[in-house]
Amino acid sequence: MSNIMKVIEVLAESPKSWEDAVTAAVVKASESVHGIRSVYIKEFEAQVDNNKVVNWRINAKVTFEVD
Repeated sequence: MSNIMKVIEVLAESPKSWEDAVTAAVVKASESVHGIRSVYIKEFEAQVDNNKVVNWRINAKVTFEVD
């Protein structure tokens, strides 16, 4: 028997790094879904202020198993 998977799209950001933004996305998504299997990063974006990166943003697809 094969598992049924579902994909949701989430946006997340971090003042530290893209990796931290990915972690934030997984942590937040896990509050409402369980069985997360993977994260696919669709887009990266960085917010710049005064010639310095001040915020890292991602648009991600989170895949999880459906009961």
